[in-house]
Amino acid sequence: MKLAIAAVLALGIATPAAAQGTDWAKQIAEWNEPAAPFRIADNVYYVGTAGLSAYLITDPAGHVLIDGGLPGSAKLIAANIEALGFRLKDVRYLLINHAHFDHSGGLAELKRLTGAKLLASAGEKPGLELGKTPGRADLLPFPAVTVDRVIGDGEHIRLGGTDLVTRLTPGHTAGCTSWTTRSGSIDLIFACSITVAGAPLNASTVSDFRATFAKLKALKADVFLNFHPAAFDMEVKRKKLLAGDKRAFVDPGELRRRVEAAEAAFDAELKRAGSH
Repeated sequence: MKLAIAAVLALGIATPAAAQGTDWAKQIAEWNEPAAPFRIADNVYYVGTAGLSAYLITDPAGHVLIDGGLPGSAKLIAANIEALGFRLKDVRYLLINHAHFDHSGGLAELKRLTGAKLLASAGEKPGLELGKTPGRADLLPFPAVTVDRVIGDGEHIRLGGTDLVTRLTPGHTAGCTSWTTRSGSIDLIFACSITVAGAPLNASTVSDFRATFAKLKALKADVFLNFHPAAFDMEVKRKKLLAGDKRAFVDPGELRRRVEAAEAAFDAELKRAGSH
C-alpha cells in the first residue's frame, strides 16, 4: 500500500477536492527543479526534471523522446539531451503517456526545437490539440500541439534497431499509454499512471482500470519506469547507480508489485466513493 500512496502523492492530486486545494505554483516549482541526465540502460536515458520523467531512447537512425513535462520543462529537457552529447535535431519521434499539463506541457516547444513527429493515442489526441484535459477543470491548461500520427494498442514504433511496443493502459485517462522495449539484454516498461488521481469513477473508467491492471500483470519487465520519479523510487536507485551498481534499476518483480499496490488503492477508492 505504501507504493500506491507514494505514487498518488507523486502525482500531486488524489481527488478533485484535493486538486482544488493544490498550491500549483509550489507544486510546479518542485516538479520543475533541474536534474542531471543519466543512462538507465544501454540506449535509454533519463532526461527529465527532478519531479517529472522524460526518457530519451537513442539509435544511430534517430532518437525517441517520451514525454514533455511542464511548459517550463522543455528547455531543461532539451539541455539534458544536449548535455549527453545528442543533437535535438536527431530526435525523430515525440511520445506522450497522457495529456495532463505536467506531461504534455512542454511538447509544443520540444516539437519546435527538434522538428520531431508527435505520436499519440486516439484518446489523448483531443486534449493535446485543445491544450487542456477534457472534463478536468481542476487541471491547468498547456500549449496546444498537433498530433502527427495516432498510434494504437500493440503498434510498434521502430527506428533503426529500436522497437517500442505501444500498450494502451486506460483508466487514469481514456488514452493512457505505456510502452515496452528491449535495451541490450534488459526489458523495460515505461508505464503510464495507474492511479485514480481525480479520474471520474464511472462504469467506463472502472472497466478500463480493471483491464489495464490485468494487462500489466501479464507483462514481464526487468526495469519499471514511470513518469513521476517518486513513483519508482528513482533517486534511491540512482544513488545505487552512482555508487557502482550497474543493475540498480533492474528488479523483475517491481512491475507486478506496483500494479498490485495500485489495484489495492483503486479498490479502496471505489469503496470510499461508494460510501457517499
